[in-house]
Amino acid sequence: MIDRRTALAGVAGMFGAALYAPIARAAGLAQQPAAGIPPISEGPPSAPVFTPAQRALMTALSERVLPTTDTPGAIAADVPAFIEKLLADWARPEDRAPIIAGLDAIEARCLQDYKVAGARATAAQHDALLTLAMNDGLPSGGAFFTAFRQLVITGYYTSEIGITQEREYLPVPGEYNGAFPYSQVNKVYSS
Repeated sequence: MIDRRTALAGVAGMFGAALYAPIARAAGLAQQPAAGIPPISEGPPSAPVFTPAQRALMTALSERVLPTTDTPGAIAADVPAFIEKLLADWARPEDRAPIIAGLDAIEARCLQDYKVAGARATAAQHDALLTLAMNDGLPSGGAFFTAFRQLVITGYYTSEIGITQEREYLPVPGEYNGAFPYSQVNKVYSS
């Protein structure tokens, strides 16, 4: 079975030069493991990164980026724990700043517009707030959205659920068939 560190190295190419710094650092270590540094998926974060309200909002927003459909979503794949672990153990304080500022801006806007805490907002309200952030309509919105989306996608597609249920894991792909009908392709394979 593929481990999270190896999968992380593969995901890094998906974002190219705009890769969020903690993911890039972790992916670089996947290629050259350093002695004594635990894999990202092991153990709790070395220190809490979020307040309880920020953690709850981050969890709700991660599920909006990759919601549960016919496959499990971000929460089921334990993406919020991955994000906090990555930010606690692989990010510098300046790397955390856009995530914390973005969560705080979304919380403030949610209270202003909807009169509810961010974690209690509806899915449609979360979508509107994420769209506002994506379009840089909030302070630090664009920087937050780009980094947050990368964290969610990386956390999901390096999780066991992302690798085995969203995609189909084949350590050694089957035989080559150049005439395989596209209509019969069910899942994208990762190896």
